[in-house]
Amino acid sequence: MLLKALEPHPVVFVGGKGGVGKTSVSGALAYARMQRGDRVLLVSTDPAHNLGHLWQTKVRDTPTRLAEHASGGLIDGVEIDPKTVVERHFDAVLQQMYRMLPERLHAPAKRHLASARHAPGSHESAMLERVAEAVDLGLREHDLVIFDTAPTGHTLRLLMLPEQLTDWAETLLRNRSRSEQYAAVLESIVPQRDPAPGDKDAALRRTLIRRRERFARLRDVIAGEAGFVLVTLAEPMPMAESFELADHLREIGVKLAAVVVNRRSPADAGAVLAARRELEDEQVRRLRTVLRDVPTVELPLLPGHLSGEPGVATLAAQFAPPSR
Repeated sequence: MLLKALEPHPVVFVGGKGGVGKTSVSGALAYARMQRGDRVLLVSTDPAHNLGHLWQTKVRDTPTRLAEHASGGLIDGVEIDPKTVVERHFDAVLQQMYRMLPERLHAPAKRHLASARHAPGSHESAMLERVAEAVDLGLREHDLVIFDTAPTGHTLRLLMLPEQLTDWAETLLRNRSRSEQYAAVLESIVPQRDPAPGDKDAALRRTLIRRRERFARLRDVIAGEAGFVLVTLAEPMPMAESFELADHLREIGVKLAAVVVNRRSPADAGAVLAARRELEDEQVRRLRTVLRDVPTVELPLLPGHLSGEPGVATLAAQFAPPSR
């Protein structure tokens, strides 16, 4: 049922409260789709870097092959490193400023950017650009992009930013157009000696247009093609946070495609687990009532450590048997 619910979505975000098993579910979803012949890009936006731990291999900021299947399916993994992303982003901005500013202003510009690296929103903006790059890569070279996201608050912020930054880029472009018009009038009155500003203005405009288009594309993907898989546990606190997350997703226009209730206790493994199962049943009934229109999948509590390809395959088998 879960795989069927996700078929219309080439981009899937997997999220929920910390500790509910988002990374394991993301990996299992990727593995199940790989078994069906799909090329999957699995991307982690969580600074904890759990993707490498799950697959028991080093996963980098560039695609790393995690698994292949006889059907032709494969999984490439990417762990977005926030520190590397921010450094690369600001280095690129600095080089752009060097090209546009006179040499005497290079040192002040460098000092300004050193302070801006720690300014509110700088980290999120850089991360969002990297997420947009991953979406572009995934849609171009893969059949499916799955994002294993950070805990709820970070994920909501990430999903809301494309709309905000698209508007920001539009505002900058409008202001730039007015500035260029004023400059043209001034040039007709008092000719400038240096013809270079026109070239620099054009370069800045191209940069702003590229950013606007990238953010707008990501905004459209999130609001249209993407689906969100909410992972939770059948416990009061994770369930309460899940309902809040579902409400926020609805407010920002993100499709809640499915809910996964992870690590369900068995009813036939002793009195303690049976009693726990009854308490969990109450939470699941509440979930199915509140989110009655959303497909819900329950995954059992499985023995052992579900890591490495064998462990991921074990969990993937709970979604659906391989088709070939």
